[in-house]
Amino acid sequence: MVGYAVTVYDIARELPDIETLRRRCRALAMLSAIFQPDNDHRFYRYTGKWRPGADVATMASGGGDSSWVVFEPAGVYIQGFDHESAMSPYAADEMATWPGVVDSVPEVFRKYLTEPAFLLDGVPAATACLWREITDDQWRTGTIEFPESGYGDVDGAGYLFGMLTGSAEDCQNWAGDYYAYEVDIDAVRAVLSLQPLTPELVATLNPEADLAVLGKDVDAIGYPRHP
Repeated sequence: MVGYAVTVYDIARELPDIETLRRRCRALAMLSAIFQPDNDHRFYRYTGKWRPGADVATMASGGGDSSWVVFEPAGVYIQGFDHESAMSPYAADEMATWPGVVDSVPEVFRKYLTEPAFLLDGVPAATACLWREITDDQWRTGTIEFPESGYGDVDGAGYLFGMLTGSAEDCQNWAGDYYAYEVDIDAVRAVLSLQPLTPELVATLNPEADLAVLGKDVDAIGYPRHP
């Protein structure tokens, strides 16, 4: 998945079931906490009890790109914003979300189209959107006529959501590029499989991280603790 131009349609075909996706989101948040233990602006986060009955996993690139994955009893709602996409609300003559991106969002998730954290100047910050109700057997998207694009992913979906479906090697490459140092693949695999953290595992990923200090993050993310 990672490494070539895709759209939200491709991501919808590749995303795993809800609970597998939740585990991946927790793992990415834990990796980010280890790589950036003292940084309030981590790339990935996972917040349990974000709203009554709902958790949210977020991505913030630091350069204007964001995504949100909301887990709630009705299912999962996913929204992403690529600020350089030709489908950005800012690219329209009048501020508006690209036709089809959020038009078909089912009623149970439409409250997120007015969630303040997910808005840009009053409209959904969305260049890509997916959802899956608890009774669905697949991920769903709107019906979209994509604009022509001379670069990358026209809706940003590959960049925004690629790590939700990517391999351990994809995660290793992302972390190595983003944090600018060599990342141990076995340690990445251990976190992606939600193996309980040990001081040795944490030090392998980041010698400057302290497992004791990360305890609050482990609890907030819902990552398994060492027995």
